[in-house]
Amino acid sequence: MTNYLLINKKINSFSKKIEVSGDKSISIRCVLLASQAIGKSKITNLLESDDVLFALKSIKKLGVKYKKYKKFYEINGLGLNSFNINKNVTIDAGNSGTLARLILGILVNSRKKIKIIGDNSLSKRDFSRVTEPLKNFGVNISTNNKRLPVEIIGTEFLRPIEFKENIGSAQCKSSVMLAALKSPGITKIKAKKSRDHTELLFKSLNIPIKIKKTKKLDLIEIKGISNFNGFNYKIPGDISSSAFFIVLTLLSKNSEMIIKNVNINKTRTGVITILNRMNAKILLKNKKIYKGEITADLKIKSSDKIKSINCPENLNSSAIDEFLVIFLVAARANGISTFKNLGELNQKESPRLDIAVNILKKIGVKVKRIKDNVKIHGNPSLNLKGNYTIKNFRKDHRIFMMSCIAALVLGGNWKIHNKDSVKSSFPSFFKILKLIKNNSN
Repeated sequence: MTNYLLINKKINSFSKKIEVSGDKSISIRCVLLASQAIGKSKITNLLESDDVLFALKSIKKLGVKYKKYKKFYEINGLGLNSFNINKNVTIDAGNSGTLARLILGILVNSRKKIKIIGDNSLSKRDFSRVTEPLKNFGVNISTNNKRLPVEIIGTEFLRPIEFKENIGSAQCKSSVMLAALKSPGITKIKAKKSRDHTELLFKSLNIPIKIKKTKKLDLIEIKGISNFNGFNYKIPGDISSSAFFIVLTLLSKNSEMIIKNVNINKTRTGVITILNRMNAKILLKNKKIYKGEITADLKIKSSDKIKSINCPENLNSSAIDEFLVIFLVAARANGISTFKNLGELNQKESPRLDIAVNILKKIGVKVKRIKDNVKIHGNPSLNLKGNYTIKNFRKDHRIFMMSCIAALVLGGNWKIHNKDSVKSSFPSFFKILKLIKNNSN
C-alpha cells in the first residue's frame, strides 16, 4: 500500500457542517488522571489517535485496567499509588511528546525502574526541560544526552518543590503538576502562560490547587497526597484539528463551514484571534462552559480580502500548533506578515519552522527569516501550476495536513509522503476531507 497522497486538483466551493475528533491534549490528560483516580472513570469522545492509544497501552502496562464500550472508555483507577508493577517495564510513547513528558510526572513514586522510549522523531526531542525539575522531587532519572530513552526510578520520599517554567510549555508544567500530586506538602510553580487544560481538570476533580494569574505568569500551588474519585468527562472537539478546515474554508472561493462543539479555551485559540485580525471573520455560536473549558460552534466563510498581520508575540503560545496553516493564510494575504520568536516550533515533532519556511519557498512564496523571526510576503493571486513533492519531514502529522490544505487551495500537482502520519492526532482527517469534497460544487 502506497504511503503517499496525490492531489492534482483544487477543491471546489462547498457548504458543510462537520464535527472534528476529540481534543488530543485533553484526551491524554484524562487517561493519565483516570489512572490515578479512585474508582471508575467514564470518558466519552476520547480521541482514538495513535498518541492517545499509546497512552491507554501505557497505563495498562502499569497495571491499570480499562475497557472500551461503544461510545466511551471506562478506566478503573486505584488512586495515587495504583500502579501494579512486578518488574521493570518499558513504555513506548510513540510520537507523543505530551504522553512521554506527562507520564514521567505520574511515575515519580514508582519503585521499579521504568524506561520511556519513542519513535525516531520523538527520540530527537529535548527531555531535560522535564527531567531536571522532576529530579528536584528526589527522583532518579537518566537520559540519553537529554533525549530518549529516559529511565526513571521513583521514591516514596518525595519532597515538594518550587519550579519556574520559563519556556511556555504546558507539557513541562503539567508533568510537574502531576508529580506534585504525589508529593506531601505544597509545590509552587511560576509558569509562563501556556495551555491550562491540566489546571482546569484539577479544579473539576476538586484537587487542591490555587492559581493566581499575573500579566506574564501563572502562580500555581498544589497540595499533594490528595486522592480524588473517578470522574465522567465528555471531550470537546480539537481546535488544532479544526484549524485545517478553517483555513481550507477561508482560502476556498465561495465556501462556508460550521464546525460543531469545538474547544475554544483561550489558551488554545490564538489561531482564531490571529485569523480574525487577518479579516477571517470566524464567528462563535452556541458558547457553553463545560468543566471550565469553553466550547462553541465555529462559523467560517471564505474571504478574498485577507490582510497581513504583525503578529503579537503574546499569541505565540496559544497558536503554537496552528502556525503552519497561519503561514498559508499569510502567503495569500495582501501585504507582509511578520512573526517573531517562533523557535519553539522547532521543538515539536519535527523542526516545523525550518520545514514550513522551506515549503513556502518551494511554492514560490517570498520569505525572509532571521533566526526565529519570519516575514512572509503575501500574494492574493497565488495560484500554483507546478509539481511539488513533500517528504523528509519526520512523519510530522501537521506538516502533512498543512501540505494537503495548500494543495487543495493553491493548485498544482502534489505528492505528499507519509499519509499515515495523520493517525497520531487526527485519524478522521481523510474521512472529513472526503465529505467536503463530495459536497463541493
